[in-house]
Amino acid sequence: MMNFLKKRWYVIAVILVIGGLLFSKISSNNTTKTNGKKQTSYTLKRQNLKETLSLSGTIDAEEHTILRFQSSGKLVWVGVKQGDYVKKYQGIASLDQRELQKNLQKYLNTYMKTRWDFETTKETEDIKNIGGLSNDLRRQALRTLDKAQFDLNNAVIDVELKDIALKFAYLYTPIDGIVTKVESPYAGVNIIPTQAEFEIINPKTIYFSATADQNDVVKLNQGVEGDVTLDSYPNIKLKGKVYMISFVPKTGETGTVYSVKIALQEPNNDYRYRYGMTGDASFKVREVKDVLSIPTKFIKAEKNPEGTLDKKYVLKKVNGNQTKTYIQIAEEMDDNTIVTAGLKERDVIYD
Repeated sequence: MMNFLKKRWYVIAVILVIGGLLFSKISSNNTTKTNGKKQTSYTLKRQNLKETLSLSGTIDAEEHTILRFQSSGKLVWVGVKQGDYVKKYQGIASLDQRELQKNLQKYLNTYMKTRWDFETTKETEDIKNIGGLSNDLRRQALRTLDKAQFDLNNAVIDVELKDIALKFAYLYTPIDGIVTKVESPYAGVNIIPTQAEFEIINPKTIYFSATADQNDVVKLNQGVEGDVTLDSYPNIKLKGKVYMISFVPKTGETGTVYSVKIALQEPNNDYRYRYGMTGDASFKVREVKDVLSIPTKFIKAEKNPEGTLDKKYVLKKVNGNQTKTYIQIAEEMDDNTIVTAGLKERDVIYD
Protein backbone atom coordinates (compact mmCIF):
# COMPACT_ATOMS: atom_id res chain seq x y z
CA MET A 1 0.00 0.00 0.00
CA MET A 2 2.79 2.40 0.91
CA ASN A 3 4.58 1.61 -2.31
CA PHE A 4 1.41 2.36 -4.26
CA LEU A 5 0.99 5.73 -2.54
CA LYS A 6 4.64 6.64 -3.14
CA LYS A 7 4.34 5.87 -6.81
CA ARG A 8 1.06 7.89 -7.16
CA TRP A 9 1.91 10.85 -4.89
CA TYR A 10 1.44 13.43 -7.66
CA VAL A 11 -2.14 12.26 -8.29
CA ILE A 12 -2.96 12.69 -4.61
CA ALA A 13 -1.36 16.14 -4.60
CA VAL A 14 -3.49 17.30 -7.56
CA ILE A 15 -6.65 16.02 -5.89
CA LEU A 16 -5.84 17.88 -2.68
CA VAL A 17 -5.16 21.14 -4.53
CA ILE A 18 -8.40 20.93 -6.49
CA GLY A 19 -10.33 20.11 -3.32
CA GLY A 20 -8.81 23.10 -1.51
CA LEU A 21 -9.71 25.46 -4.33
CA LEU A 22 -13.28 24.20 -4.42
CA PHE A 23 -13.64 24.54 -0.65
CA SER A 24 -12.26 28.08 -0.77
CA LYS A 25 -14.66 29.03 -3.57
CA ILE A 26 -17.67 27.63 -1.73
CA SER A 27 -16.69 29.35 1.50
CA SER A 28 -16.20 32.64 -0.32
CA ASN A 29 -19.61 32.37 -1.96
CA ASN A 30 -21.31 31.54 1.32
CA THR A 31 -19.63 34.45 3.03
CA THR A 32 -20.76 36.79 0.26
CA LYS A 33 -24.32 35.52 0.41
CA THR A 34 -24.59 35.70 4.17
CA ASN A 35 -22.51 38.71 5.05
CA GLY A 36 -22.20 40.61 1.79
CA LYS A 37 -24.69 43.28 0.79
CA LYS A 38 -24.82 45.15 -2.45
CA GLN A 39 -24.70 48.81 -1.62
CA THR A 40 -25.94 51.71 -3.70
CA SER A 41 -24.56 55.19 -3.55
CA TYR A 42 -25.99 58.62 -4.21
CA THR A 43 -24.25 61.87 -5.06
CA LEU A 44 -25.92 64.93 -3.56
CA LYS A 45 -27.18 67.66 -5.86
CA ARG A 46 -29.53 70.58 -5.74
CA GLN A 47 -32.86 70.03 -7.46
CA ASN A 48 -36.50 71.03 -7.65
CA LEU A 49 -38.92 68.87 -5.68
CA LYS A 50 -42.61 68.45 -6.42
CA GLU A 51 -45.23 67.11 -4.05
CA THR A 52 -47.87 65.20 -6.00
CA LEU A 53 -51.19 63.75 -4.95
CA SER A 54 -52.53 60.64 -6.66
CA LEU A 55 -56.20 59.62 -6.46
CA SER A 56 -57.81 56.48 -7.82
CA GLY A 57 -61.26 56.52 -9.40
CA THR A 58 -63.53 55.61 -12.30
CA ILE A 59 -65.27 57.22 -15.26
CA ASP A 60 -68.77 58.41 -14.31
CA ALA A 61 -71.41 60.60 -16.00
CA GLU A 62 -73.40 63.59 -14.80
CA GLU A 63 -76.41 62.67 -16.95
CA HIS A 64 -77.28 59.11 -15.99
CA THR A 65 -80.84 57.94 -15.45
CA ILE A 66 -82.81 54.73 -14.87
CA LEU A 67 -86.42 54.86 -16.10
CA ARG A 68 -89.32 52.74 -14.83
CA PHE A 69 -93.09 52.74 -15.27
CA GLN A 70 -95.04 54.00 -12.28
CA SER A 71 -97.54 51.14 -12.37
CA SER A 72 -97.86 47.55 -13.56
CA GLY A 73 -99.43 46.62 -16.88
CA LYS A 74 -99.00 45.00 -20.25
CA LEU A 75 -95.97 46.20 -22.21
CA VAL A 76 -97.26 46.83 -25.72
CA TRP A 77 -94.41 48.82 -27.29
CA VAL A 78 -90.60 49.01 -26.86
CA GLY A 79 -89.03 51.58 -29.16
CA VAL A 80 -85.33 51.18 -28.29
CA LYS A 81 -82.70 48.50 -27.89
CA GLN A 82 -79.39 48.41 -26.07
CA GLY A 83 -76.79 50.59 -27.79
CA ASP A 84 -79.28 53.00 -29.39
CA TYR A 85 -78.67 56.74 -29.09
CA VAL A 86 -81.81 58.63 -28.03
CA LYS A 87 -82.70 62.31 -27.96
CA LYS A 88 -84.16 64.20 -25.03
CA TYR A 89 -87.96 63.62 -24.60
CA GLN A 90 -87.90 60.75 -27.11
CA GLY A 91 -90.45 57.99 -26.38
CA ILE A 92 -88.95 54.62 -25.56
CA ALA A 93 -91.79 52.34 -24.33
CA SER A 94 -95.50 52.19 -23.56
CA LEU A 95 -97.98 50.16 -21.53
CA ASP A 96 -101.43 49.11 -22.75
CA GLN A 97 -103.55 52.26 -22.45
CA ARG A 98 -106.96 50.81 -23.34
CA GLU A 99 -107.97 50.07 -19.75
CA LEU A 100 -106.75 53.49 -18.66
CA GLN A 101 -108.70 55.19 -21.41
CA LYS A 102 -111.87 53.28 -20.44
CA ASN A 103 -111.39 54.27 -16.79
CA LEU A 104 -110.91 57.87 -17.83
CA GLN A 105 -114.13 57.78 -19.86
CA LYS A 106 -115.95 56.20 -16.93
CA TYR A 107 -114.86 58.95 -14.56
CA LEU A 108 -115.77 61.58 -17.13
CA ASN A 109 -119.29 60.15 -17.19
CA THR A 110 -119.37 60.18 -13.38
CA TYR A 111 -118.24 63.78 -13.44
CA MET A 112 -121.05 64.78 -15.85
CA LYS A 113 -123.67 63.02 -13.71
CA THR A 114 -122.35 64.66 -10.54
CA ARG A 115 -122.35 68.04 -12.22
CA TRP A 116 -125.98 67.66 -13.30
CA ASP A 117 -126.93 66.61 -9.77
CA PHE A 118 -125.12 69.69 -8.50
CA GLU A 119 -126.98 71.99 -10.90
CA THR A 120 -130.33 70.43 -9.88
CA THR A 121 -129.51 70.83 -6.18
CA LYS A 122 -128.42 74.41 -6.73
CA GLU A 123 -131.70 75.28 -8.52
CA THR A 124 -133.74 73.59 -5.75
CA GLU A 125 -131.94 75.45 -3.01
CA ASP A 126 -132.32 78.72 -4.89
CA ILE A 127 -136.11 78.16 -4.93
CA LYS A 128 -136.08 77.40 -1.22
CA ASN A 129 -134.23 80.60 -0.51
CA ILE A 130 -136.89 82.73 -2.15
CA GLY A 131 -139.01 84.44 0.41
CA GLY A 132 -138.69 84.30 4.14
CA LEU A 133 -137.16 81.10 5.54
CA SER A 134 -136.18 80.28 9.03
CA ASN A 135 -132.49 80.21 9.94
CA ASP A 136 -132.57 76.42 10.36
CA LEU A 137 -133.98 75.83 6.88
CA ARG A 138 -131.51 78.29 5.40
CA ARG A 139 -128.53 76.51 7.05
CA GLN A 140 -129.83 73.14 5.87
CA ALA A 141 -130.08 74.42 2.31
CA LEU A 142 -126.52 75.74 2.40
CA ARG A 143 -125.15 72.43 3.74
CA THR A 144 -126.92 70.50 0.96
CA LEU A 145 -125.39 72.83 -1.61
CA ASP A 146 -121.90 72.45 -0.08
CA LYS A 147 -122.15 68.64 -0.23
CA ALA A 148 -123.07 68.80 -3.88
CA GLN A 149 -120.09 71.07 -4.48
CA PHE A 150 -117.74 68.60 -2.72
CA ASP A 151 -119.05 65.72 -4.84
CA LEU A 152 -118.43 67.75 -7.97
CA ASN A 153 -114.87 68.63 -6.85
CA ASN A 154 -114.08 64.98 -6.17
CA ALA A 155 -115.38 63.99 -9.59
CA VAL A 156 -113.03 66.55 -11.19
CA ILE A 157 -110.06 65.22 -9.17
CA ASP A 158 -110.85 61.61 -10.19
CA VAL A 159 -110.79 62.59 -13.86
CA GLU A 160 -107.47 64.40 -13.44
CA LEU A 161 -105.90 61.40 -11.66
CA LYS A 162 -106.93 59.04 -14.43
CA ASP A 163 -105.53 61.44 -17.00
CA ILE A 164 -102.19 61.47 -15.14
CA ALA A 165 -102.15 57.64 -15.01
CA LEU A 166 -102.76 57.57 -18.76
CA LYS A 167 -99.76 59.83 -19.34
CA PHE A 168 -97.55 57.74 -17.04
CA ALA A 169 -98.23 54.69 -19.22
CA TYR A 170 -95.93 56.28 -21.80
CA LEU A 171 -92.18 56.35 -20.98
CA TYR A 172 -89.81 58.94 -22.44
CA THR A 173 -86.21 59.90 -21.75
CA PRO A 174 -85.40 63.20 -20.01
CA ILE A 175 -81.82 63.27 -21.39
CA ASP A 176 -79.82 62.60 -24.54
CA GLY A 177 -77.66 59.51 -24.37
CA ILE A 178 -76.95 55.87 -25.09
CA VAL A 179 -79.38 53.16 -23.99
CA THR A 180 -77.18 50.86 -21.86
CA LYS A 181 -79.83 48.54 -20.42
CA VAL A 182 -83.26 47.28 -21.48
CA GLU A 183 -84.69 44.85 -18.93
CA SER A 184 -87.76 43.90 -21.02
CA PRO A 185 -86.88 44.19 -24.70
CA TYR A 186 -90.01 42.43 -26.00
CA ALA A 187 -93.56 43.72 -26.11
CA GLY A 188 -96.59 41.64 -25.13
CA VAL A 189 -95.54 40.73 -21.58
CA ASN A 190 -97.07 41.82 -18.30
CA ILE A 191 -94.57 43.70 -16.14
CA ILE A 192 -94.22 45.36 -12.79
CA PRO A 193 -92.19 48.59 -12.52
CA THR A 194 -88.96 46.87 -11.39
CA GLN A 195 -89.11 44.41 -14.31
CA ALA A 196 -88.92 47.02 -17.04
CA GLU A 197 -85.92 49.26 -16.37
CA PHE A 198 -84.30 51.37 -19.06
CA GLU A 199 -80.85 52.85 -18.33
CA ILE A 200 -79.55 55.81 -20.32
CA ILE A 201 -76.12 57.50 -20.03
CA ASN A 202 -75.01 60.64 -21.82
CA PRO A 203 -71.36 60.02 -22.91
CA LYS A 204 -70.83 63.74 -23.48
CA THR A 205 -71.15 64.40 -19.74
CA ILE A 206 -68.56 61.93 -18.47
CA TYR A 207 -66.07 62.92 -15.78
CA PHE A 208 -63.47 61.19 -13.62
CA SER A 209 -64.87 60.40 -10.18
CA ALA A 210 -62.25 59.97 -7.44
CA THR A 211 -62.16 59.86 -3.65
CA ALA A 212 -59.73 61.62 -1.33
CA ASP A 213 -59.31 60.93 2.37
CA GLN A 214 -59.53 63.71 4.94
CA ASN A 215 -55.76 64.25 4.93
CA ASP A 216 -55.52 64.63 1.15
CA VAL A 217 -58.73 66.53 0.39
CA VAL A 218 -57.40 69.66 2.13
CA LYS A 219 -54.62 69.82 -0.49
CA LEU A 220 -57.12 70.25 -3.33
CA ASN A 221 -59.18 73.21 -4.51
CA GLN A 222 -61.70 73.70 -7.26
CA GLY A 223 -59.95 74.64 -10.48
CA VAL A 224 -56.77 72.64 -9.77
CA GLU A 225 -55.49 70.98 -12.95
CA GLY A 226 -53.83 67.57 -13.19
CA ASP A 227 -53.35 64.48 -15.31
CA VAL A 228 -55.70 61.52 -15.57
CA THR A 229 -54.37 58.15 -16.72
CA LEU A 230 -56.85 55.37 -17.43
CA ASP A 231 -55.86 51.73 -17.02
CA SER A 232 -57.22 51.04 -20.51
CA TYR A 233 -54.94 53.73 -22.02
CA PRO A 234 -51.75 53.69 -19.89
CA ASN A 235 -49.76 55.70 -22.43
CA ILE A 236 -52.25 58.58 -22.70
CA LYS A 237 -52.35 61.43 -20.19
CA LEU A 238 -55.65 63.29 -20.17
CA LYS A 239 -55.82 66.83 -18.87
CA GLY A 240 -58.33 67.21 -16.05
CA LYS A 241 -59.64 69.96 -13.78
CA VAL A 242 -61.31 69.61 -10.39
CA TYR A 243 -64.78 71.18 -10.50
CA MET A 244 -66.45 69.72 -7.39
CA ILE A 245 -65.28 68.58 -3.95
CA SER A 246 -68.01 67.22 -1.69
CA PHE A 247 -68.60 68.96 1.64
CA VAL A 248 -69.70 65.80 3.47
CA PRO A 249 -67.96 62.38 3.50
CA LYS A 250 -69.02 59.70 1.08
CA THR A 251 -71.31 57.12 2.63
CA GLY A 252 -70.58 53.41 2.54
CA GLU A 253 -66.79 53.80 2.83
CA THR A 254 -64.64 52.34 5.59
CA GLY A 255 -62.79 55.61 6.23
CA THR A 256 -63.55 59.31 5.99
CA VAL A 257 -63.29 60.04 2.27
CA TYR A 258 -64.72 62.77 0.08
CA SER A 259 -65.93 62.70 -3.52
CA VAL A 260 -63.90 64.64 -6.08
CA LYS A 261 -65.20 65.28 -9.59
CA ILE A 262 -62.63 65.94 -12.31
CA ALA A 263 -63.68 67.26 -15.71
CA LEU A 264 -61.82 65.78 -18.67
CA GLN A 265 -60.60 68.43 -21.08
CA GLU A 266 -60.57 66.11 -24.10
CA PRO A 267 -63.95 65.57 -25.84
CA ASN A 268 -65.38 62.06 -25.93
CA ASN A 269 -67.01 62.20 -29.34
CA ASP A 270 -65.91 58.68 -30.34
CA TYR A 271 -66.89 57.23 -26.93
CA ARG A 272 -63.41 55.75 -26.40
CA TYR A 273 -63.57 56.67 -22.71
CA ARG A 274 -66.33 54.46 -21.39
CA TYR A 275 -68.41 54.48 -18.25
CA GLY A 276 -66.76 52.50 -15.42
CA MET A 277 -63.16 52.61 -16.71
CA THR A 278 -60.68 52.80 -13.82
CA GLY A 279 -57.58 54.95 -13.51
CA ASP A 280 -55.63 57.48 -11.46
CA ALA A 281 -55.55 61.26 -11.29
CA SER A 282 -52.37 63.03 -10.20
CA PHE A 283 -51.99 66.65 -9.11
CA LYS A 284 -48.98 68.82 -8.34
CA VAL A 285 -49.96 70.34 -5.02
CA ARG A 286 -46.65 72.01 -4.14
CA GLU A 287 -43.16 72.68 -5.52
CA VAL A 288 -39.89 73.83 -3.91
CA LYS A 289 -36.95 74.88 -6.06
CA ASP A 290 -33.18 74.58 -5.76
CA VAL A 291 -32.92 72.55 -2.55
CA LEU A 292 -30.37 69.99 -1.39
CA SER A 293 -32.10 66.66 -0.99
CA ILE A 294 -31.41 62.93 -0.80
CA PRO A 295 -33.60 59.86 -1.24
CA THR A 296 -35.31 59.14 2.07
CA LYS A 297 -34.16 55.50 2.07
CA PHE A 298 -30.54 56.64 2.70
CA ILE A 299 -31.46 58.25 6.03
CA LYS A 300 -31.00 56.22 9.20
CA ALA A 301 -32.16 56.95 12.74
CA GLU A 302 -30.37 56.60 16.05
CA LYS A 303 -32.13 56.05 19.35
CA ASN A 304 -31.55 58.62 22.06
CA PRO A 305 -31.26 57.65 25.76
CA GLU A 306 -35.04 57.80 26.15
CA GLY A 307 -35.40 55.06 23.56
CA THR A 308 -37.08 57.13 20.86
CA LEU A 309 -35.77 57.76 17.35
CA ASP A 310 -34.19 61.17 17.40
CA LYS A 311 -30.91 61.75 15.61
CA LYS A 312 -30.73 61.28 11.85
CA TYR A 313 -27.55 60.25 10.09
CA VAL A 314 -26.17 58.90 6.82
CA LEU A 315 -23.11 56.92 5.77
CA LYS A 316 -20.96 59.46 3.95
CA LYS A 317 -17.87 58.67 1.90
CA VAL A 318 -14.81 60.20 3.60
CA ASN A 319 -11.33 59.26 2.28
CA GLY A 320 -12.76 56.13 0.73
CA ASN A 321 -14.44 55.01 3.94
CA GLN A 322 -18.07 55.08 5.06
CA THR A 323 -18.35 57.56 7.90
CA LYS A 324 -21.36 58.04 10.13
CA THR A 325 -22.47 61.64 9.63
CA TYR A 326 -25.32 63.34 11.51
CA ILE A 327 -27.64 65.55 9.48
CA GLN A 328 -30.55 67.92 9.95
CA ILE A 329 -33.59 67.56 7.73
CA ALA A 330 -36.59 69.73 6.92
CA GLU A 331 -39.35 67.67 5.26
CA GLU A 332 -40.03 64.77 2.95
CA MET A 333 -41.50 65.20 -0.54
CA ASP A 334 -42.17 62.27 -2.87
CA ASP A 335 -39.58 59.88 -1.40
CA ASN A 336 -36.97 62.64 -1.11
CA THR A 337 -35.94 64.52 2.04
CA ILE A 338 -34.61 68.07 2.16
CA VAL A 339 -31.30 68.32 4.06
CA THR A 340 -30.53 71.59 5.86
CA ALA A 341 -27.21 70.73 7.60
CA GLY A 342 -24.51 68.03 7.73
CA LEU A 343 -24.08 67.52 3.99
CA LYS A 344 -23.09 69.57 0.99
CA GLU A 345 -23.45 69.30 -2.74
CA ARG A 346 -21.47 66.47 -4.39
CA ASP A 347 -21.09 64.47 -1.18
CA VAL A 348 -21.47 60.71 -1.74
CA ILE A 349 -23.59 58.64 0.64
CA TYR A 350 -24.45 54.93 0.89
CA ASP A 351 -27.55 53.09 1.92
